[in-house]
Amino acid sequence: MCGIHELTEKDLQPLTYTPAYLDKIKGMRFFDPHVHMTSRTTDDYQAMADAGVVALIEPAFWLGQPRTGVDTFRDYFNSLLGWERFRASQFGIKHYCTIGLNSKEANNEPLAEAVMEIMPQFIYKEGVVGVGEIGFDDQTALEEKYYRAQLELAKEAGLPVQIHTPHRDKKKGTQRSMDIAIEHGVAPHMVIVDHNNEETVKEVLDRGFWAAFTIYPFTKMGNERMVEVVKQYGSERIMVNSAADWGISDPLAVPKTAALMHESGIDLNDIHLVTYMNAVKAFAQSGQMNEADFDLSGNIDQSERFNGSTVLRGGQQPRINKSTTIIR
Repeated sequence: MCGIHELTEKDLQPLTYTPAYLDKIKGMRFFDPHVHMTSRTTDDYQAMADAGVVALIEPAFWLGQPRTGVDTFRDYFNSLLGWERFRASQFGIKHYCTIGLNSKEANNEPLAEAVMEIMPQFIYKEGVVGVGEIGFDDQTALEEKYYRAQLELAKEAGLPVQIHTPHRDKKKGTQRSMDIAIEHGVAPHMVIVDHNNEETVKEVLDRGFWAAFTIYPFTKMGNERMVEVVKQYGSERIMVNSAADWGISDPLAVPKTAALMHESGIDLNDIHLVTYMNAVKAFAQSGQMNEADFDLSGNIDQSERFNGSTVLRGGQQPRINKSTTIIR
């Protein structure tokens, strides 16, 4: 008959596990220039901070179902400027955003008109580093209409443009996006073309635009493919992001890709450029970004409140160890 083991204090000590990839990127700093943190948990912020992510950009995007009124956009834009910026700061991460009418909802013309009216109230706010993510989804006439209108807003504000390239007929949509930007007099160095793949990258780089790659499971780009892209094209004007949202996605895609690049023999300077510095250079053109502002870790007080709310819940202590299997 088996005896019953009584739990001791030693049994209750946290079991720790450090993912192997973290050893390969120890001491590195990362910038994720496209991640939808509204869809993520505070645990994701903590994991990103632990992996070396010091700053991120959250583009305005589609929330998974159509919005029915302009006030929902107003509240959403305010949350990007307020609560999400605060929430990120509680984990030592500097949060920026881009503001825009996404291509999917541009097809609701009455709503799109109303959103365009309020956008000037937001794009000049502190921490807004671009107009985005904008561009094409189904490549409709209405998508083009509001893409053009937002390019003009970006020009007027002197902000970079963050382009969403379509999932379907991507090459045509990417070419069309660049053609229209140039037609509106937006300089290529002010445009970040996102969601690139092997089919689009050469033309984007040849035409002088920034080429961003989304590391997103099962769709877009895997990080093994990303390693090959960097080996072929180098690191100039290339950046990596996670675009982590409410779908199956990974907010640690940038540090994991850096680890794989390191393992694959890519030079550390090239890794630094595509997972950090190129994003800084591209979006610092907004005048809203300073690397010195990334160092928040010494000023974290998780008991702070934003409009009465804190990331802690009743009785919680700051900094929960995610590696343990024990939830106390």
